Amino acid sequence: MAGPRVKYLAFDVESAADGALVSRLRYPEAGLDEPAAVRRYRDELLEKNESDFIPYTFQTPIGLAAAKIGADFRLLDLVLLDDPQFRPHVIAEHFWRGWEHYQRPTLVSFNGRTFDIPLLELAAFRYGISIPGWFGLQQKSFDQPRYRYNLSAHLDLHEMLTNFGSARFVGGLNLAANLLGKPGKMSVQGHMVQDMYEAGKLVEINEYCRCDVLDTYFVFLRSRVMVGELTLDEEQGLIHETKRWIEERAEQSAGYREYLAGWGDWRNPW
Repeated sequence: MAGPRVKYLAFDVESAADGALVSRLRYPEAGLDEPAAVRRYRDELLEKNESDFIPYTFQTPIGLAAAKIGADFRLLDLVLLDDPQFRPHVIAEHFWRGWEHYQRPTLVSFNGRTFDIPLLELAAFRYGISIPGWFGLQQKSFDQPRYRYNLSAHLDLHEMLTNFGSARFVGGLNLAANLLGKPGKMSVQGHMVQDMYEAGKLVEINEYCRCDVLDTYFVFLRSRVMVGELTLDEEQGLIHETKRWIEERAEQSAGYREYLAGWGDWRNPW
C-alpha cells in the first residue's frame, strides 16, 4: 500500500567552493592549486565585505537534507541525498527528480529563494539536468513554480517573516529556531563548512544539514499556526510526536543525538 502523500518538502543545502573553477576564472595566470585559490578568494572577500563567503556561482552542493511532510504536517521521513557519497551532480539530480517523483510538493526553505534554489538551478545547468516542470513555461507566469509569490510551489519562511524582503530578519534560522526553544546552530555553523569540506568532513557537514532541516520544520509548523492552518495545541502535539520520532532514530545519526541534547521546549506564556 502506498504511504501518506508527501505534501511538503522542507530542505536545506550545504555547498563548497569549486577550487578548480575559482583558480581558472579568478587567477588564470597565477597557477594556484585549488585550496590556495579558494583561500586567496576568501581573503579578498573578507577584506572587502567583512565576510569570506564565496558567491554561490562558484559553489557546488555537497549536502542536501530533505524532510518529507504529509498534508497533516506530520514528519514522514528525513533523508540525506546521495548518502554516503554526497556527489554534487547526484545530489542535484536526486533533488529535482525527487520533487517530480513526489508530485511536486511545496518546497519549504529558510532563505532558499536567494541561495539554495539558485544553487540547485545552477547545478542543473552545469550538470545537464532537465527540469521543465520547475520552469513551467507553458503556464501563466504567476502559476510557474519559480514565480516569487507562488507559495504553493515554494514557501520561503524567511520571505514570509520579512514580507518578501520588506524588513530585515537579523539572526536568521538560528534565531527563529531559538524563539521556539529549538537548538539552532550548535557545534557547526555555516561559515565552517568550507574548512570542513577541505578537511574531508562530508558526513559531519551533512549531519549539520540534517539539523538545519529539523529547525526549518519546526519554524514551518509555527508559521502554520500564524496563518491559521494549525492550532497551537495541534502544533505542540506534532512537536512532541516529532521528538519521539527523532529519539527512535538517534542511534543511527550523530546529528539527531546532538539535536536532542540541545532540545528545549517552547515556553507558553498563555
